[in-house]
Amino acid sequence: MEAFYEELCKIITKENGVLREEPMKNHTTFRVGGPAEYFVTVSVTEELQEVIRLCNRCGVDWFVLGNGSNLLVSDAGVRGVILRLAGEFAQCEIKENVEDGTAEAVAGAGMMLSAFAMALAKKGFSGFEFAAGIPGSVGGAVMMNAGAYGGEIKDCITKAEIVTADGEVTILNAEELELSYRHSILMEKKGIVTKAWFSFPIGSKLYILSNIEMLNRKRREKQPLEYPSAGSTFKRPEGYFAGKLIMEAGLAGKQIGGAAVSEKHCGFVINKDHATATDIYKLMQYVTEQVEAVSGVRLEPEVKLLGDFSV
Repeated sequence: MEAFYEELCKIITKENGVLREEPMKNHTTFRVGGPAEYFVTVSVTEELQEVIRLCNRCGVDWFVLGNGSNLLVSDAGVRGVILRLAGEFAQCEIKENVEDGTAEAVAGAGMMLSAFAMALAKKGFSGFEFAAGIPGSVGGAVMMNAGAYGGEIKDCITKAEIVTADGEVTILNAEELELSYRHSILMEKKGIVTKAWFSFPIGSKLYILSNIEMLNRKRREKQPLEYPSAGSTFKRPEGYFAGKLIMEAGLAGKQIGGAAVSEKHCGFVINKDHATATDIYKLMQYVTEQVEAVSGVRLEPEVKLLGDFSV
């Protein structure tokens, strides 16, 4: 694979743009995960396209990393290329439409949701406060239609730019993205969100900022933010709440290795004491089995698994 590495370095000329055997525990909010064979930081769309085409030609798998906030990487690590979006992908542009009292905003996929939410709030544009405390990127949020406190990406997105699995650029409007609960068409149809366009109403800057602070205060009070985690570990089953089902199954505080079910919020599996990815995976499996045995409801992971968990 030396020839492949050399070709990568021709595309990504920025210093430290291509790393080998990079520990993924440094790039996930669980703070676990083995090495990525190649960890590549791309700064412009053309670089991204070229890397994807190179991977396709050489038969090398690739995966796009957001903020690593909804991801569990195995202790064995990941073969192939992990792509991180930086540079132009971490910027946004916001324009006020005085005629109809709305704001149009475009954000790069690598921009953090919290930074985008604050940029909107400081200009007095409302409707994105729900995302201010979500520890993810814009691209990852579009990919899974992230949401919290009654708001979702599908409520405000108008379209997204996608780099397809073949390395081509296309635009999908909101309807074509097929956004539903923690889902988009991109989960079945491999592609990379590079930027997204949104529309927001103009509101009171003071009210919007205070609303963000109120939501963040609720998060601090109800969620175990003092421990590494990936947020809500399981999807919300229709008609139920995952955390409540887990609590009713008597699993609050249940621990396997260094991984534990949070007693503060049972919907969170946390890295309590130097957990491994295997600890977390085994605990997720155990919780799923016990909840189904007690309630008959089969929980589905909201966290994406990457790598080999069979060992």
